[in-house]
Formats: sequence, C-alpha cells, structure tokens
Amino acid sequence: MDHLDTLQLIALAAALGWASGIRLYAVLFIVGAVGYAGWFEIPEHLRVLSHPLVLGASGFMVAAEFFADKVPGFDSVWDRVHTLIRIPAGAALAASVFGDSPPAWMLASAILGGTLAAGSHFTKAGARLAINTSPEPVSNWAASFGEDLLVGSLLYLALAHPVTLLIVLTLLVVVSLWLLPKLWRFIRAVSGQISRALRGVAATRSAATGKAADV
Repeated sequence: MDHLDTLQLIALAAALGWASGIRLYAVLFIVGAVGYAGWFEIPEHLRVLSHPLVLGASGFMVAAEFFADKVPGFDSVWDRVHTLIRIPAGAALAASVFGDSPPAWMLASAILGGTLAAGSHFTKAGARLAINTSPEPVSNWAASFGEDLLVGSLLYLALAHPVTLLIVLTLLVVVSLWLLPKLWRFIRAVSGQISRALRGVAATRSAATGKAADV
C-alpha cells in the first residue's frame, strides 16, 4: 500500500470531521473495517479503530443509531444528546489523521474537523426537526437512508479520490451555510406557534376553571 500524501490526509481529515457530525459511529466502524480488511491505507493513529474489540463496540453503536435515527421524534432527541459527542469526536478524529505531524498540523486539523462536524451536525439536527413537523414517517426514513449513503460515499471519496472529495465537501459546506439560517427561522416560527397554542390552551382552561368556581 502506498503512503498517504498530504492531499489525501487533508481530504480524510475533512471527511472524518464532516461525516462525524452526521453518523459518528458509522465513521468509526467504516474506517476500522477498511483498515482491518486492508482495502486502503489508514493513518497510524486511526489503526486502533481496526482492533476487533473497537470494531465490535462501534458496530453495536452503528446498529443502535441506525434504528434510533429512523424513529420520528426520537431521532431529534438522539441528535440533541450527541451534540456533546459528535463535535469533539470529529475534532479528535481529524487530529488523529496528522498524529505523526508537528503539533500545529494536529491543532489545525482538530479545528477543521470540529468546525465541519458542528456544521454538519446542526444542519442535520435542524433538518430533522423541520421534517418531524410532518406526521408521516416516509420523509424521515428517506432522510436517514440518504445520510447513511452520504457518509459512506464521503469516506470512500476521501480514501480513493481526495480531490473529488474536497470539491464535494466544499459544495456541502456552501449548502449548509445557505440552509442553516432558513432552518433556524423555520424552527423558531414553529416553536412560536406551539408556545402560543399552549398559552391559548392554558388560558382557556383557566377561564373554564374560574367559571366553574363562580358557579
């Protein structure tokens, strides 16, 4: 296997960061499985992911997340909990790509990975909140399977076609920057409607209680 060059390392670090914000456990399992099978060269500090014990743990979490992510409503709870997990994990994985490099490279890679993980995570979480306003589960399942495919595709491109990966990832970042403000405004509007409806219900109950007391 050929040694990874700088461009491949940058592409892999960027892909790990972005993909971790969407499917962290799938990232851990896929990278570990690829290294275990010897399909692609994996940076030394990521080879621990190929250990059978780590593969077993990440594989179990892949299965758990696969089903959790396809339950409308619960997927948003899962995303909220993983806000504290995906972003630092994306930073750590990206930094590990440059584990044998000077500290400045590792720090820059961690900043890149964490930022990309945050962007993809909040885009995914916001999109899921918007999708969950619809009662039917089909759109939720379609989004979830689409994310599964996207993560696998990004990791493959990072390892096999780094230039293509960087182009695709640039487009994804642009889409996220365009989409995030719109998702935020939509979620705020829906939250406002729900709050007003709850206040209306509370006011109606209070008035009914007052009338009952007068009688």
